[in-house]
Amino acid sequence: MDLRLLRFFIAVYEEQNITAAANRCYVSQPSISNAVKQLEEELGVTLFERHKKGVTLTEESHHLYPKAVQLMNEIHALPDLFTQRRQTSPIKIANFPDLSQTELARVLARLSENCPELRLELVDANDPHADCAITLDILKAEDEIFLPLWEEDYVLCMLPDHPLAQLTEVKPRDLHQYDFIECPPCEAHQQTISLLACDGLSLNLLARAEHKMQVMHLVQAGIGISFLPTGVLEQSNQLVTVPLVGPRMFRRLGLTYAASKANSQALNAVIRALR
Repeated sequence: MDLRLLRFFIAVYEEQNITAAANRCYVSQPSISNAVKQLEEELGVTLFERHKKGVTLTEESHHLYPKAVQLMNEIHALPDLFTQRRQTSPIKIANFPDLSQTELARVLARLSENCPELRLELVDANDPHADCAITLDILKAEDEIFLPLWEEDYVLCMLPDHPLAQLTEVKPRDLHQYDFIECPPCEAHQQTISLLACDGLSLNLLARAEHKMQVMHLVQAGIGISFLPTGVLEQSNQLVTVPLVGPRMFRRLGLTYAASKANSQALNAVIRALR
């Protein structure tokens, strides 16, 4: 369909007069009349009742008008759509999977609010094409810079019917011989095992997992107890948590990026927004 037909129809509808519509569109009166006639033939309806003083709007014209206006507005907006896209800067942000969803959402909201020119793309933690990553400080490579964003404390967690769930706090010796789920890369777990070993105590290492979410699933299955960061536990309402009496165990999360990429305009915008 010729879009001029809709443009001329809108003019006639709003002016309710063929001559006035022709003057508004800078065309001749026959051009407007022929366009309306052609549109009526294509749609198979009567849009206007003609008379000497102008036109009378039909029910069909009332039905078509808002759709025609919407379509013309969308057509006119197309150049701006691509102009805006050219002005945005894409940036790929990898994120460590086992972290606080609340804090991650807060970081992304801050970027959206302060960097409207960025087109955010979240990718897998191991994506080699990521411009930066939200991850643990201990996972930072030697050539990367780490910008701290938040911290998450480790707490002992278990099912509600576990004996330790009745305590208000737990001392290292209280853990002796309890079934424990280990996460080998976790510094908090290694710290706990070392604390107990110093006093001749030990845990019954019944199961292990590579990721914190996997640890949480094993605890929820009743296989044992473990230490988990508060950010991971946001996704579980089945477990009881008890603080451990002793040195603070926590992990630090933040933005990591290669020093060689620090000149990127998009990455600089992210750093400024989060610093």
